[in-house]
Amino acid sequence: MSIYFDNSATTKVDKRVLDSMIPFFEDIYGNPSSVHSLGREARSYLDSSRKVIADILKAEEDEIIFTGSGTEANNIAICQAASALAHKGKHIITSTIEHKAVLEPCHFLEKEGFEVTYIKVDKNGLINIDDVKKAIRKDTIFMTIMLANNEIGTVQPIKEIAKLAHDNSIFIHTDAVQAMGKMVVDVSDLGVDMLTVSGHKIYAPKGVGILYIDKEFQSKLTSFTHGGDQEFGLRPGTENIPYIVGIAKAFEILDESLDKNIEHLTAVRDRFEKKVAEEIPDTYVNCATAPRVPSISSTTFRFIEGEALMVYAREVCCSAGSACTSTSSSPSHVLGAIGMNEVDFHGTLRFSFGVHNTFEEVDQAVEILKTSVSKLRAMSPLVNSK
Repeated sequence: MSIYFDNSATTKVDKRVLDSMIPFFEDIYGNPSSVHSLGREARSYLDSSRKVIADILKAEEDEIIFTGSGTEANNIAICQAASALAHKGKHIITSTIEHKAVLEPCHFLEKEGFEVTYIKVDKNGLINIDDVKKAIRKDTIFMTIMLANNEIGTVQPIKEIAKLAHDNSIFIHTDAVQAMGKMVVDVSDLGVDMLTVSGHKIYAPKGVGILYIDKEFQSKLTSFTHGGDQEFGLRPGTENIPYIVGIAKAFEILDESLDKNIEHLTAVRDRFEKKVAEEIPDTYVNCATAPRVPSISSTTFRFIEGEALMVYAREVCCSAGSACTSTSSSPSHVLGAIGMNEVDFHGTLRFSFGVHNTFEEVDQAVEILKTSVSKLRAMSPLVNSK
């Protein structure tokens, strides 16, 4: 038996999404750049998928770029924006709790002569607007601030940050990978110039992502890869039609059930956090009072090793932080950024819930965790020294 509470790492592909993709492996397999009938048919589905996504994001169709992942979309956004705007300045602003898919491109740009300011967050994982104001300089050209954090779930005030950026003639990108499907994501309301989404976080397959680029800003960019004029010249290569159709279907499903999903995810998360607090002593939820997406609970079990808990409670699938950094021996940079002490660092796990999770799974998981925590604490020298 496995209870899957790791939906922020990846989600199960929705059966309706899978069904929508099958014909494009078997029957409608033409290259969308070909002029024959199979090519034109494939092109029509590429165009209609782009329209579906644009309509839901409140964007224009030619502002939607299909990529191979959220990581690729972030790299395109950050590196190409920096290259396009370098003549105006070389200062970039981001935050200390960004995903590695944002931090690593920023580190790369630092090696290329750019300067990056990393805005700190408070103990609730939130950015202070005044800190952003103080970070802005005459040579600031670009900001990249995530909408929802992948480890603690906190939601940043992107609308206010975007207004501040534009008031200072600065372009802004937001990583919305963990926000999509858990809150309203409307690019016109947020006011961002670029926005990233990943397919496998929203019940679509791995290997497809989306980058929204405002039309006016898009004209300033050129591709770092060459070989074709697909995706408006910004992402050359034959389009992956089955996966593009799949992510468009996932968008449709999520859009139709967004309010219901938010209500369900909130109920599941709240039940989990309440039962853990009531039944397992010396536990707490990180950033519990901050605005959060309803799908993520960063929970600290004091005086034990989180990775040991994952072994003892192996039926409960969760993460010791972000799945993308789980192979690293370094502590979570996100937990460090909110000021967590070294002991609690090691006892913190991320539980992330999906639309298929149930109250019964929550109750079973808490029982498993309670038993496992009790066994581990009986062996922990930290318990006796507290």
